[in-house]
Order: sequence, then C-alpha cells, then structure tokens
Amino acid sequence: MSRRKEKGFSLIELIIVLVILGLLAAIVTPKIFDELRRSKQKIARIQIGELDGALEKYAFDNGRFPSTEEGLEALVENTANLASWRGSYLKTNHVPLDPWDHAYAYRCPGINSDFDVFSFGPDGMEGGEGENEDITNQK
Repeated sequence: MSRRKEKGFSLIELIIVLVILGLLAAIVTPKIFDELRRSKQKIARIQIGELDGALEKYAFDNGRFPSTEEGLEALVENTANLASWRGSYLKTNHVPLDPWDHAYAYRCPGINSDFDVFSFGPDGMEGGEGENEDITNQK
C-alpha cells in the first residue's frame, strides 16, 4: 500500500508565518497611528482656516466680528438679530467639531489679532505640548 501524501501546513510553517505577520504589524502600526495623528492636526488647521474666512465674511457684512458670547454660532444663525446678516457663512450650515469631536473655541478680541479660533487638540484642554498642543489660527 502506498502512503497518502499529507496535505496542509506543518506547525512550524504556521508559527513562522505568524511571527512574520507579527513583525510586520509591529513595524507598520506605529507609523499608521503617527500618520493618523498628523492628519487630524492638518484637518484642524484646514477647518480653522475655513472658520477664519467665514468670520471675515461676517465682519464684511456686519461691520464687526461676532462677540465671544455670540461665538461661532453667529456664522450659521443670526443670534444678534442683525439686519445686515447674510448667513449662513459656512457651507455646511453648522459649526464643525474638531477632529477629536470637541467644539472649536473662539475669542474676540483675540490675543494677537482681531479674533482667535482654536482647537485644544486631542486632550480637549487648553495648553499642552507635543501631540496635545493647541492648534490656533495664529500659528
């Protein structure tokens, strides 16, 4: 009688494949998360730039920027009942959240300009360093 030829993988072959996959994951995963972090920061900068432009249009129409109390909502709602308001000044008709699902902060007058728009970053708290650094329209 002839012996049947065994089909399938040996345990050693499976272990080698798993080790290779583990090494690839250990090398690639940190790079992916670092790129994701940088992408969120870029998105926040882009959104802040769009909010800057909308605030400039608001000021052009109304002769002033929204007060800190009126906030960024003044870009999508006529909260001050201004006759010259021609909004919504944002395409989406709502104020976006930052990439970490926090509201953008707004201050008028700003520290270094007419107004400040900023995201507190992933930690959601003012200040911070490194990846938790605030993202503003001043940088």
